[in-house]
Amino acid sequence: MAFMTLRDIKKSYYLGTEEFPVLKGIDLDFELGEFVSILGESGGGKSTLMNIIGGLDREFDGTVSINGTTLDHKAEQSLDEYRRATIGYIYQSYNLISHLSVLDNVLVSLDMTTLSRSEREERAKQLLTEVGLQDQIEKFPNQLSGGQKQRVAIARALAKDPKIIIADEPTGALDSENTKEVLEILNNIAAQGKLVIAVTHSQIVAEAGTRIVHLADGKIDGDNRIKDAYPLPDKMEEVGSQPLSAVASYGNAFKHFKHSWGRNALIIIGTAIGLFAVLLFGGLGNGVKDYINDQVNSLVNPRSVNVMRYSDDDADPTAQFTNPQYITDNEVNRLSKVKNSGTVEPGIQLSSVKTDGVTSKQVTMSQVQSWTSAITDDSLKAGSKPKAGEIVVDKNTVAKKYSDKNWKSIVGKEVTLNYTGMNDKGVPVVVKEKLKVSGVIESTAGANNLVNYQTTKQALSKAGAVSDANFVSMMVKDRDDVNQVQKDVQALKDNKGERLFTAMTVGSMLGQINTIVDLATYVLSLIAAISLIVSALMIIVTMYMSVSERTKEIGILRALGESKKDIRRLFTSESLMIGLSAAGLAIVLGYGLGALVNSALYKVASFNMVQIHPSNVITVIVLAIIISFLAALLPARRASKLNPIDALSAD
Repeated sequence: MAFMTLRDIKKSYYLGTEEFPVLKGIDLDFELGEFVSILGESGGGKSTLMNIIGGLDREFDGTVSINGTTLDHKAEQSLDEYRRATIGYIYQSYNLISHLSVLDNVLVSLDMTTLSRSEREERAKQLLTEVGLQDQIEKFPNQLSGGQKQRVAIARALAKDPKIIIADEPTGALDSENTKEVLEILNNIAAQGKLVIAVTHSQIVAEAGTRIVHLADGKIDGDNRIKDAYPLPDKMEEVGSQPLSAVASYGNAFKHFKHSWGRNALIIIGTAIGLFAVLLFGGLGNGVKDYINDQVNSLVNPRSVNVMRYSDDDADPTAQFTNPQYITDNEVNRLSKVKNSGTVEPGIQLSSVKTDGVTSKQVTMSQVQSWTSAITDDSLKAGSKPKAGEIVVDKNTVAKKYSDKNWKSIVGKEVTLNYTGMNDKGVPVVVKEKLKVSGVIESTAGANNLVNYQTTKQALSKAGAVSDANFVSMMVKDRDDVNQVQKDVQALKDNKGERLFTAMTVGSMLGQINTIVDLATYVLSLIAAISLIVSALMIIVTMYMSVSERTKEIGILRALGESKKDIRRLFTSESLMIGLSAAGLAIVLGYGLGALVNSALYKVASFNMVQIHPSNVITVIVLAIIISFLAALLPARRASKLNPIDALSAD
């Protein structure tokens, strides 16, 4: 039984509805050990027959069988395996991949074998030595002569140890000396027990083999044996084939990525700028939130809950301060019984306080309130917290008016507070209160002055004004219980079933602030992300250009046995490398410029305002992967759908 049989092979091309037959019923048998030349003039159907035998052309009538098994030309995966395991191509135009070295051009075929990496390299070097190119393995195709290029193509065709070698005009571009050497190599290949099929219009080439098949006008009009086929060796070498691994595909993509570094670098920089902006704004948002949290927590204990009388003005929290509503001693006692409430301290808050003794003119203290445990000692910039008859004044609105440069000197001075209280009939009462400045405070939340609660209560009572508290500061035992205590306080009701209190915590205030900061960060990041759309378009254009430039390479890889999936992965991998490189550059820029920004702002705020968290880095990497992968999908799909025959004929 013949190794390969062709039965009734017919092929036509169509122009509209008009049929142009190319092959008109071909019947042939081939044996291993033969060097068969298919001879004929141009246009006689030789190349078409070669493409059918090589598993590149699927649209024909008839059957091709190997060892009695008919190939299913409708099953693309079967044909990919057939080309990987059985077929090796040698082309007139060599069809070497220009950006790969001589060694890599051979390895690209060996990547689809079961050999290990070291075994693949050893075999590639051995084959290149056999064709006389052992000293050329690091060179690139454009550094070789025509004869040397053809030898590389022969080594690549032999790399997978295929049973069939198809040579398309193998000496068409060679001089007489190189022609003689190539024909000798082809005879040696046949002598190793392989089937060599040379498609040629040269009588010299045809007569160098063991058999000549003459093809004219789509039919065989001659089949002459020149000499017997070579006897098959006792032991024939076999190299197992397998689909291209993902690792090998990534490696091939990386080689082209390096080869096109100049162009890729521009895209990487453009993409990195957008990713860097997203990273920087994210880090800035983190820093601003941490700064606010740090400042607030340094002034107010995070375990504190600030309680005020509930009113319909809660939609405007400031109304609680401009229109105070009193909290009685009984209600303070009720608050102290809330579970996990801890320390409960009543307090008085005053507004629009006029103060004598700071300067020659009255100074307005926009806010004065009782010192409670909620206020941390860290907020003091000078002196100590107020005892009976004392006050702590605000640094910027009071102390610096006393002395801009020597503002601490106000400590120990006496000031007089002038403000208005209300008697139990709602009539305004003027209150004067002499106090000694015990300290200076600096608040990021606005001007704040702090007095001793009992002192202010006595002053109000002495003037005939209501001296009940208008807020209560609760110090919760455990920080984890703050939110629950807040809920429990707001759930308290009077005997009419109406809500009594509004409770505010540092956490709730910070939550609102952080929400605003997050929103601003997202908006800025979104604006920055617009540039990523441009970057994605740049990658798409680059990938389409790459597909156009590498059309012949795609045809070569398909002829070697790579599948459509392998071709898609080749281009998406390179695009992902561009995206990940951009992400890497963006991260370096983010940390580098972030450090410079922090260095500049630290002198002002004594805080690192740019804080890039791992989550920001992960976000940038994920964005880069998504953008580069999506950008490559259409170009990669186009590349995979190219007809291998058309791709091989591309310039």
